[in-house]
Amino acid sequence: MDSKSEFDLTQILNGVSFVTPSPLGIHQQILGKLFFQLQLHLQKENLGKIFISPLDVILEKDVNVVQPDLIYIKNENLSIFHPNGHIKGVPDLLVEIISPGSISRDSVEKFAIYEKYGVSEYWIVFPEQKVIEVFVLKEGKYSLICSTENTNGIISSSAFPNWNLHLDLLFL
Repeated sequence: MDSKSEFDLTQILNGVSFVTPSPLGIHQQILGKLFFQLQLHLQKENLGKIFISPLDVILEKDVNVVQPDLIYIKNENLSIFHPNGHIKGVPDLLVEIISPGSISRDSVEKFAIYEKYGVSEYWIVFPEQKVIEVFVLKEGKYSLICSTENTNGIISSSAFPNWNLHLDLLFL
């Protein structure tokens, strides 16, 4: 997988390779807004680096190579990022924005993979419902710690101390 072209949308889940279609406009708008809001906070706090897809996250070569929509790595873990290549290791936070046809892959398959490899925090964004679910790894299993359905549209994260986001900034 290291010799992939710059815009290859191939992923590998549990040893099975597949190509995802390019995301729709609404997906990209939400991703851009989320990246912008997090980047503003990271510039102030200098906590780590954030990346957007397509960028390979190699959890296990030829077994699980994913391209999450948004990837966050804390400063102390940046050794897994290779500027002329990919991310080789486990990021601190991954975000998947659900597209039509990706619900099962993102909320079941990738959920289990990220949990297995120890991704500390996983967000699932549901654009049609205007909901974000935040899962944090506790004793090897994901626990739902925040759902915008239950927080009046405000999201918080253990990965970003002193930071909150109101969904109106993403879904306008």
